Amino acid sequence: MPRETNAAKRERAVEFCGRLNEMYGPVECFLDHTNPFRLVISVLLSAQTTDAQVNKVTPELFDRWPTPEALAAASPEEVGEVIRSLGFYKSKARHAVEAAQMIVADFGGEVPRTMDELTRLPGVGRKTANIVLNVSFGIVEGIAVDTHVNRIAHRLALSPKTHAAEPLKTEQDLLKIIPRELWRDVNHQWIRFGREVCSAKSPRCGECPMADICPSVGK
Repeated sequence: MPRETNAAKRERAVEFCGRLNEMYGPVECFLDHTNPFRLVISVLLSAQTTDAQVNKVTPELFDRWPTPEALAAASPEEVGEVIRSLGFYKSKARHAVEAAQMIVADFGGEVPRTMDELTRLPGVGRKTANIVLNVSFGIVEGIAVDTHVNRIAHRLALSPKTHAAEPLKTEQDLLKIIPRELWRDVNHQWIRFGREVCSAKSPRCGECPMADICPSVGK
């Protein structure tokens, strides 16, 4: 079987994004936040945990430590008690405090606005930085590849199976295929579609509006 061209992948990806935009329109961030600092911390906490679980702990977290300066002065043990229900809460608490300390010490208490500076923060990788740049500052530098985006990208055969366990490689594959003007909405629209239709365990392929363009349907 001949290898599929990037042009064919691009056509499928553009069609998929277009249909999602018709279905959903702009999709808001699923994490509750009121400013860039709170979004950084919320996304940091969301690794390997659902957004709903994060939204349960952040009201108390930000009530006790509402600013970078306040969180920077907290102890990881104190923060850990508040976010104890989250997976890997000890390391997340440490990263949250250390990130706040760096924001205060290196960036004057303001969340930085570049990929390089954001990924210097403890616990912040490209996925988190992409979300913060996009949602808080309207800066689109890449695509945040979380578990939903990663799964859908591979079911649509937009990224090789060998990259399934490496979200950073999946992101680079998507950036080469999806036109830049579509990057902004990919993460949140694809997450919603992944939750509602293309779930990990029980995808609703039989009633999927994308079935005619998805190579995984029927396999």
